[in-house]
Parts: sequence; structure tokens; C-alpha cells
Amino acid sequence: MRVWYMCKVKYSKEDEEGRLKSVTEPYLVDALSFTEAETRIYEELGSVIKGDFLITGISKTKISDIFHMDGEHYWHKCKVVYFVSMDNGKEKKVTNQMLINAKDVKEAYDLMIESLSTMMVTYKITEIIETPIAEIFPYYGDDEVIDNRKTLPNPEPLPPVVVDEDGVVQEDEEDELEEEDEIDEQGEEVEDEDENERL
Repeated sequence: MRVWYMCKVKYSKEDEEGRLKSVTEPYLVDALSFTEAETRIYEELGSVIKGDFLITGISKTKISDIFHMDGEHYWHKCKVVYFVSMDNGKEKKVTNQMLINAKDVKEAYDLMIESLSTMMVTYKITEIIETPIAEIFPYYGDDEVIDNRKTLPNPEPLPPVVVDEDGVVQEDEEDELEEEDEIDEQGEEVEDEDENERL
């Protein structure tokens, strides 16, 4: 599951009259921790923003899904409520926050309805607001990287199997079982910072 961090970046931007103006823009980045979010923002914006820039804040968001449509439009945050049937026959109410880019609120609603058309549960969109998000940076890994982004080790080749004329598998009694090395997954525990500002 993706975790999205909101990073506020302050830098000098040239206005329509050619004058430099200090602005602060929010960027959304997919990362595993606050530290990785900061690193990724510097990587993504280092070659885009001219001059120095400063990250003034990073906060973890509750965004569950992002729908990217063609076109350079505004990002809208949609609150989607749906109901899931429980084993006891009751329904559980689940609230998710999703993002979709559209030119206005009406189009965002229509596109969200279209995007959620395959859902097999009853849902309703209770809120749509336009956000100031400048850009979104999802994580793109290669085929060997799983959701947790840890590369799986290459498996050991299996020993050859010998079959006699009667179709019986011959086992080599001299073979000894080799103990499999335990793979330690090292990762530092990131302590969540106070989330004063949420999307």
C-alpha cells in the first residue's frame, strides 16, 4: 500500500512581470518514511527549480488512491464513503480520501464516478475540494521490487531428479540437508512526527 507524504517547498518563482516572488507550494510524494520523502523531493525538484529551495514541512496524509487523468488540471480531493458487509450481517462504514485531477469540481465528480464504476460495494462521494497541490511524484520501481520495495534474493537451483526405468525417483542417501540462511530485513524504524498539517 502506498503512503503519501505532503511536502511544502519554499522557493523564488518568477511572476508574469519577470520579478522573483517567494512562494510555498505543496508536493505529494510516495515514500516509506519522512526521511525518504525529503530525499525524493530534493531529487525530483533539484533539476526543476532554479536556485535554492527549502522544505518547510512534511506530513503524512490519508490519501488512499490517486486517479491521474490526461490534461494539466487541478488536483481535487474527494471523500468517498462506502459500506462493507461484515460476517455478522451488519455493514461497516469506511471513509477514504482520494485525489483526481480535473478542471473543476463538477468534472472531478463525473470522473470519480467513472473511475469507481467497477466497485462492487455501495458508495457515495460526500465531499470534493480543489487542492493547491503543484505536482505528485509516485514511486516507480523495476519488476524485481515488490510493494515493500525489498528485492527478493535469487532462489537456489533445485538438485537434479533421477528417475529409474520403473519411474521411481532415486534419492541419494548421502545428500545432506543444507540449512537455509535466514534473510534479515534491516530497516530503521521511523518515528512519526506530529502531523500538524494534513491534506
